[in-house]
Amino acid sequence: MGQLDDAAKAFRAADTALTRAKELAAQRIEAARAARIEARDRLHAAIVAEALAGVPQVDIIRRSGYSRDRVRTILRAGGVEAE
Repeated sequence: MGQLDDAAKAFRAADTALTRAKELAAQRIEAARAARIEARDRLHAAIVAEALAGVPQVDIIRRSGYSRDRVRTILRAGGVEAE
């Protein structure tokens, strides 16, 4: 094969590899997003459970890393009236 044929073949291979890498990256991003949503839902459920168990809101705020307003929003959505 000549230089042009080799270069064209290499370009097509690189282009195919780039397309595949983009597809794989999109799949990994989607999986990470789904895992984040699941973890967030678990955290929110744990916040509600702790509040129902009588844990002070200040402790929930400190342990969760959420702001006071965010914890209140989560508790209200979970059917718990915040302090």
